[in-house]
Amino acid sequence: MNNKEPKIQPFAVKDCALIAIATGIQAYNLRELKDKLTNIHPGSIYYHFWGSLLFPRFEEPEFINDFAAWAYYSLHDQALAERLAVIDPTKFADIEELRQELIEEIEERLYESEIVPWARPGEQFHFKRSQIVVFDTSKRITEPKELSTVLPTFTEGSVFYHFIDARRRTSGGEDDFRAWLVGFGDTYTDLCHLIANIDPYFTTLAELRCKLSDLFQTYFRER
Repeated sequence: MNNKEPKIQPFAVKDCALIAIATGIQAYNLRELKDKLTNIHPGSIYYHFWGSLLFPRFEEPEFINDFAAWAYYSLHDQALAERLAVIDPTKFADIEELRQELIEEIEERLYESEIVPWARPGEQFHFKRSQIVVFDTSKRITEPKELSTVLPTFTEGSVFYHFIDARRRTSGGEDDFRAWLVGFGDTYTDLCHLIANIDPYFTTLAELRCKLSDLFQTYFRER
């Protein structure tokens, strides 16, 4: 009888690109934005919250998600922009909960406003949705300690795929690092807690790579 524990699969390092796909759906004013959000494809909401991380910009964006940016620059509604800007998508169980939060914030603003804000011609909100393309880098990690040396070499696409996009792929809504480490039993429970404390949203992918690299290097240096 074989009593051996099942072998833990190596961590397969992947890279990815996020492709923007035009939906042809537009909103010219705040009420239209709310109405279109009700039925828009979930991938569109995902794109407008996370897409800016993978699409380089020449200037530092003042607002991370596209809804907040549109409210500020096209509707000139600073109050709404600030409310939408602080919405953290990682705090919601799924896209549907995030969708509802967006709609409620917009409804509240519409209730407060005497007029419905409109965008100027050419500045309407263009809904896009995302298509993720995944590449296998052929890198395989068999021991968690290896991550302390490999993580600094991750591309921003790899950071996005394993630390952000993984949250909609894994059953527990976790990043791929924690999902892999639980396979080692309780050995890395404390490390998983430290990883969970890193907020992936209000930052950049380069900063996330540094935070993760520093965390793993410090953790294994002190063991």
